Amino acid sequence: MANQGRGRAQDRRKVAGGQDHEVRYEAEKMDVSRDEVREAVKSEGNSRKKVEEKLKK
Repeated sequence: MANQGRGRAQDRRKVAGGQDHEVRYEAEKMDVSRDEVREAVKSEGNSRKKVEEKLKK
């Protein structure tokens, strides 16, 4: 089987707060600002589940 992509698996359970496209996706999904997503990642860590729970409040 051929190596695909960059050779590492992506973890969809985490939000990469430093990646603009990830922050933008999460902001649009949760209907919040990008800054709110970044703050949620800072306070809750990069677990997608925890970030989304924080943004629901």
